[in-house]
Amino acid sequence: MDFFAIEDHLVHCYTRGQAMADGMLVDISEAAVEAGFRAPVAMTRTAWADCVEWSQATADRKAILQDEEGRLWDVVYMAMLAARRSEGMSRTVFDVYRVPVTGKGVKPRRTTLVMQIGPGDIGEPVITISLPGED
Repeated sequence: MDFFAIEDHLVHCYTRGQAMADGMLVDISEAAVEAGFRAPVAMTRTAWADCVEWSQATADRKAILQDEEGRLWDVVYMAMLAARRSEGMSRTVFDVYRVPVTGKGVKPRRTTLVMQIGPGDIGEPVITISLPGED
């Protein structure tokens, strides 16, 4: 008997579609197409909250003029620039300057995002943007 033998059994499968339905991924494909992407693009909920989300309460507290549409455009534009530089790499790291949602500061701060291309639920190419360390 081989105690180190491993059998290939699927224990659990969580699809991209399920992650979208659960809100763990935010579909940003419409804005991404405007920036030049040809594959569906999504952001993790954590990356969205850090770089795009901007509520009226946040706007009132920060007293600066920003909105989610503009913040999203900053992300997809910088992602497209990074994609053009990466020339076929499946994983690319890029930076975005954004005003943090938390705290009192209104000065834009740099944050790093990761863009990864991989297979979707049926093997099609899809792109996911996340914070470093998210899987």
